[in-house]
Amino acid sequence: MSRLVTSVVDGKSLDAGESPRLQSLNPSNLDDVVAEIDPAPPRVFTSAAIVASNAQKQWADVPSPVRGRAIAHIGRVVEENKQTLAALVTREIGKPYGEALGEVQEIVDTCDFFLGEGRRLYGQTVPSEMPDKQLFTYRNPVGTVAVITAGNFPVAVPSWYIVPALLAGNTVVWKPAEYSAAISQALHELFVRGGGLPDGVLNIVHADGPSTFAGLEESLDGGYIDKVGFTGSPEVGREIGGLTGRHLQTACLELGGKNPLVVTPSADLDLAVEGALFSGFGTGGQRCTSLGTVIVHESVHDEFMRRFTAAVDAAVVGDPAGDVLMGPLLDAKFAERFEKFLGWIQPQHTVHGRTGRITTANPRPGFTGDAAAGLYYHPVIVDGVRPGDEIFDNETFGPIVGVTTYSTLDDAIDLANAPGYGLSCSIYTNDAREVFTYRERIGAGMVSVNNSTSGAEAHLPFGGNGKSGNGSRLSGLWVLDQFTRWQSMNWDYSGKLQKAQMDVTELTPDTGFRLES
Repeated sequence: MSRLVTSVVDGKSLDAGESPRLQSLNPSNLDDVVAEIDPAPPRVFTSAAIVASNAQKQWADVPSPVRGRAIAHIGRVVEENKQTLAALVTREIGKPYGEALGEVQEIVDTCDFFLGEGRRLYGQTVPSEMPDKQLFTYRNPVGTVAVITAGNFPVAVPSWYIVPALLAGNTVVWKPAEYSAAISQALHELFVRGGGLPDGVLNIVHADGPSTFAGLEESLDGGYIDKVGFTGSPEVGREIGGLTGRHLQTACLELGGKNPLVVTPSADLDLAVEGALFSGFGTGGQRCTSLGTVIVHESVHDEFMRRFTAAVDAAVVGDPAGDVLMGPLLDAKFAERFEKFLGWIQPQHTVHGRTGRITTANPRPGFTGDAAAGLYYHPVIVDGVRPGDEIFDNETFGPIVGVTTYSTLDDAIDLANAPGYGLSCSIYTNDAREVFTYRERIGAGMVSVNNSTSGAEAHLPFGGNGKSGNGSRLSGLWVLDQFTRWQSMNWDYSGKLQKAQMDVTELTPDTGFRLES
């Protein structure tokens, strides 16, 4: 049974009256319509921004420890509904249920962390260079935040933006992905009801890409949006970055990745294979942190490949409600794009296993479920990729992993940095010198040692550089720099005008203290 999904602005569901309505389909069973979506035109996004802007001062006036308690209540309500929300994630985007549970847990962890930050939105007391004067710094909310998120992590990633933004005293307009509309609507309800949020503090707008961009542009031009957070492709990220730049704003951009995993001669190969399997094919390779290329030392290449291909062949693919490595692709548009990536395979590459969609004519041994009903694809390993190959240079959002070789650690690092992304990376080694050399020279914002390229904790900074983002960070204390602005104050109680850098007390060898004038 499908649900009707509409935008919610100022606490009211809006029937935008747009046609035709959009549909969100279960990718493991395309006959299952999860949601019918009433798409909003640009004016609805702008209306939501105006409402949020009007509500912001009153929300900021709520003491931050009280806002922290609201975040704590949200965490408890989400925790109480963990299994139900995870089941909806599995149904609407095809994420294996075990991974979906972990994603919902990330919301709980984020709320638990930011409960305490409601009492720790610290400024500083700073010593002055002049007597009878005190200096202070304060964190102030930025104002109204537009959050635009992808659907591959439909609940965890939005919480990384929304929770700290609300905690810091901002109001939010959230535009989720169309193909995860039912999940987003459920999460919005849990946040509003769980946190007891006043109307207008958290608004949700369901719209397609062009309408969202037009509404965002209008809202920025009208002065209703003070910060934009975006998770998605580098191409769209550039457009949003350019738009916000016109208004002297810096968007928080979390974009794609071509994440390398280096396997050294000292590596535990079984552990490296386990990490590559999860990094490359968990969530169907549809994470921004999914493994792009294994960079394996030439001396262990053949043995690594023997074990890696065996592990992929043995992995269970199929119905995401069961115990599987990967289910279907997220949506038909990603399946279409994945077909293009498969077209990048060249004659000089070595392909291990079958490629393409899983069907009765192109079966996968051990498949569970009904392959004909959903968007199921074979996991693919492509050996022999090199810089200059499209499959090496570009993000391949889906279950495809490239493999290449190196001879020295310098070569490995050059190969890892070559695509120009800089989100996550991994190295498998038991040599401490290799660990620290790699960490120092890699361009990624996140480095794993003897672990996968995927995985985040709520109290560690998350984000990338280069084509993966503009250096902004989500999670932990660091995300507060996205949703607060520093304000300084100087308080002079000397009773006279003291001029900085002009009236300074100095200590000299001959005279001791003297006042320069």
